[in-house]
Amino acid sequence: MKHVKLPKLEIRKRPDLSERWVQEILTDDPALLGLGDLDVRDVERRQPRAGRLDMLLTDSDGSTRYEVELQLGPTDESHIIRTLEYWDTERRRYPQYEHVAVIVAEEITSRFFNVISLFNGFIPIVAIQMTALEVAEQTVALVFTKVLDHVALGTEEDDGGVPTTREDWEKRSTPEIMRQVVDRIHKLIEKGDEGVALKYNKHYIGLAKDGVANNYVAMKPRKGRVVIEFRIQQSEEVTDMIDEAGIGTLPYKWGSYRVTIPNKGVLAQHTELLDDLIRRSRGGN
Repeated sequence: MKHVKLPKLEIRKRPDLSERWVQEILTDDPALLGLGDLDVRDVERRQPRAGRLDMLLTDSDGSTRYEVELQLGPTDESHIIRTLEYWDTERRRYPQYEHVAVIVAEEITSRFFNVISLFNGFIPIVAIQMTALEVAEQTVALVFTKVLDHVALGTEEDDGGVPTTREDWEKRSTPEIMRQVVDRIHKLIEKGDEGVALKYNKHYIGLAKDGVANNYVAMKPRKGRVVIEFRIQQSEEVTDMIDEAGIGTLPYKWGSYRVTIPNKGVLAQHTELLDDLIRRSRGGN
């Protein structure tokens, strides 16, 4: 097979190409970023006292939002800070969602990694390098390569998460959801792990025993449901078991199966399945 090397272009040096051109391509097909099946929530989103966010994307279940900033040329400190500012603004305005900062640039520099390392994994950020290739006259292809995934910086499990209180979660969901679902799931977990306690963090409710976090099960209460994440390696057996049960699910993500429980009735209907998933998460399979 003949090998052809395509010429690489610098977008910012081409008068017929622009950041808006890149934005339009990604608006038509956000999956090009390699972040999964995403929908465009907004473009040029106005930020209070802080300019405009290039793109706001959301995953298929609507639980995670991606604050995307585009930059032609190499990353620089001011653009990195702007990306983090927009991410922080959105997560403060809409704390019910998970938020991930995404920076897309023609070159992800070593300076970028030096700056990001200062945050010691506390900020979920993805860095994507875009390459423009001339495939034919007047035809340019964009290739997006993820060079930093936010899980590579460390997870909330590593640092124990940002602590909060049960009262905070009751406001973000409801006291009924906390009692009827979260507390009942906790009791199921305790059956096989005596003494394990709920650990209330800003973005999820995890587990701790003797003061040590071990989030093999994590819960994210919403107003009308609880998303429960089970840290289990993806397999055909477990996938089929969950599908056959007919329980509400979200796509497998970040090493976890995710199911949704809206009330105690649904929980009671699937207690056997939940017991099995808890056991597998704990390492008892």
